[in-house]
Amino acid sequence: MMLAITAAVVLVLGALGVVAIAKGDSTASGVVTTTVHVTLSEFKIILDPAIVPAGNVVVEVHNIGSVEHNLSAKSLGLKTPNILSMGSATLSLGKIDSPVDFICEVPGHAASGMKATLRIGVANSSVTPTTAVMSAAQMDKAMEAVALKFPAKTKGVGNQELAPKVGADGVKEFDLTASIINWEVEPGVVVKGWAYNGQIPGPVIHVNVGDKVRIVLKNELPESTSMHLHGIRVPNAMDGVDPYTQKPILSGESFSYEFTALEPSVGMYHSHHDAQVQVPNGLAGAIIIGDWKALAMKAAGTKVNDTNGKAEQEVMMVLNDAGTIGLSLNGKSFPATAPYSLKVGETMVVHYFNEGLLTHPMHLHQPSGLIVARDGKLLDAPYFADTINVAPGERWTVVYTAQDVGVWAWHCHILTHAETPTGMKYMVTALIVK
Repeated sequence: MMLAITAAVVLVLGALGVVAIAKGDSTASGVVTTTVHVTLSEFKIILDPAIVPAGNVVVEVHNIGSVEHNLSAKSLGLKTPNILSMGSATLSLGKIDSPVDFICEVPGHAASGMKATLRIGVANSSVTPTTAVMSAAQMDKAMEAVALKFPAKTKGVGNQELAPKVGADGVKEFDLTASIINWEVEPGVVVKGWAYNGQIPGPVIHVNVGDKVRIVLKNELPESTSMHLHGIRVPNAMDGVDPYTQKPILSGESFSYEFTALEPSVGMYHSHHDAQVQVPNGLAGAIIIGDWKALAMKAAGTKVNDTNGKAEQEVMMVLNDAGTIGLSLNGKSFPATAPYSLKVGETMVVHYFNEGLLTHPMHLHQPSGLIVARDGKLLDAPYFADTINVAPGERWTVVYTAQDVGVWAWHCHILTHAETPTGMKYMVTALIVK
């Protein structure tokens, strides 16, 4: 409620175009001091006003987001400390006579859209609002319009399973190429994504326990990279942490990661070089060792009301919240996220992978999920939960058995990660039960 109230206050202030312009001391040669109200959220910086007269500027910063943010004017060498959700800070810019660029310096946030420019113009107490208040009817219409677009078509699909090349020695080889591509996150929103094999997330790698595996990574990025097999037992030399276990893979070069799949695992492969940029921008994918559809159902036992004791689907759901991709499920933002479907009595095994910077409480309206594994390790006592906190780097394996017909919403329960005043957005999809 506090978030909603604060956001509403900010919207009203913006709509009224409230600007605090105070004359400087009469002995200060008539220098004007302007107060700019800045609101931070995921992932926006809103300035009110966005144009000020030359002179002294004081910035009042308010974080209405759900996570920490800061405000940095790098050209001036000034920034606020990290501001907690619902917190505030003041930044005095001094006397300025040219535009000032602002960003949030929390890793990945600027690339996700937290940038703004304060411009210099003629002093005017009548400022065009940077925010607006919709009527209830306008909000209803906007929300319905975006909901009816689901599932919207976009170019590019991630998580496609990659078939290996099997050599004469029995080694399963997977070829990956890292490059920058145009990636459509939602209809009409195309960003520069960092991709493996032109996919975000990268292709799914699936092998069996005992397989000898070789992953050949070719670097077509404009900078070096490396790859860490997160949650997978590998020799230290294959851990992908340059410069300790290998040299960085230079642009135009390749490196082979070789290991034997020793145990059932639910892992991720991702960059470990300039990772705060490369991973949120898309350089991540799922790697599965073993038959987790069977393992999960065996762990579930009689706790679920499945009709045949078998899982019909295995779903990889990669969570992101930063970089050029931003808040997304499998590289897409609602209404471009992919829906899922089951018949009553059917089961799907879902692996949540968090490759973002924030924790995401994932919530499927129905049915409740039976958590059977965390980070690729089966639990001794699986338990039911309808909201599952997935922290950065974690993998949770959940069994969902459809029980009731309907279209069931499925989303991150940090509400600013799932909805805006104009409707559902970002980390939202649906399970359709027939």
